[in-house]
Amino acid sequence: MLMYFILIGIGLAAGLCGSLVGLGGGFIVVPALAFLFPDMSPAHLAGTSMAMLLCNSISSTYVYAKQKRIDYEAALKFFAASIPGSIAGALYVSHIKGSFFFISFGIFLILVSLLLLFKPSSPIAWPFKATVQRRFVDHNGVQFSYSYHLSTGIVISFIVGFAASLFGIGGGSLMVPTMTLLLNFPAHIAVATSMLQIFLSSIVSTTTHAFSMNVDWLMLLFLAPGAILGGQIGARLAKRVPAKLLLKLLAVFLIIVSIRMMMKG
Repeated sequence: MLMYFILIGIGLAAGLCGSLVGLGGGFIVVPALAFLFPDMSPAHLAGTSMAMLLCNSISSTYVYAKQKRIDYEAALKFFAASIPGSIAGALYVSHIKGSFFFISFGIFLILVSLLLLFKPSSPIAWPFKATVQRRFVDHNGVQFSYSYHLSTGIVISFIVGFAASLFGIGGGSLMVPTMTLLLNFPAHIAVATSMLQIFLSSIVSTTTHAFSMNVDWLMLLFLAPGAILGGQIGARLAKRVPAKLLLKLLAVFLIIVSIRMMMKG
């Protein structure tokens, strides 16, 4: 019985932190399940996490949609590019050994966190000229104006789809830095748009994992309620947290988790 309450708590923490920084919460669920259930295979860790992310992303995306901070055009295009990668990652994870999975997961998160911690004060000067211009106003009347190179986002989305489905993390840990550093998205727009992309891609990933029998449905039954509630809370808190602080929080979370995962590997 205690373990069921712990799972609900893990789902709540994952939903809260994940939607707050645009990750989706898999960076909490995968390590937590790995330490609580050491016999779980990498495939089941990734599959169960992705199913939880689907629940979390539905909840937080709904709130971000009401805040009018989602760039729907970008999210749909990036999602379409991530579909092949999401399917490939879900199929490939079954062939990975535990130690390699945990060490790779840790290294992946450290690289992302270092990128965020040493993030330049302004977006990186990307050599390609912007091909898309965007401008819109959120529900508070705040205007956002930016431009980005679409092909760069498409290529990165495919890679993100593969890594997200492989590790069960949702993809926000790569998409948010990419959108803010290379594609010139404002941080709050990047987080909200990333959550919609996570929702759409998690449908593909979860379906593929389900057909591969990689989802622990009983465990999901207790993870999901907390994830849904946490998603609501995190998305509402996000608009009150300064953009720079959002990225720093993301980096701190990733460093802690990456060290723990590599120690397990």
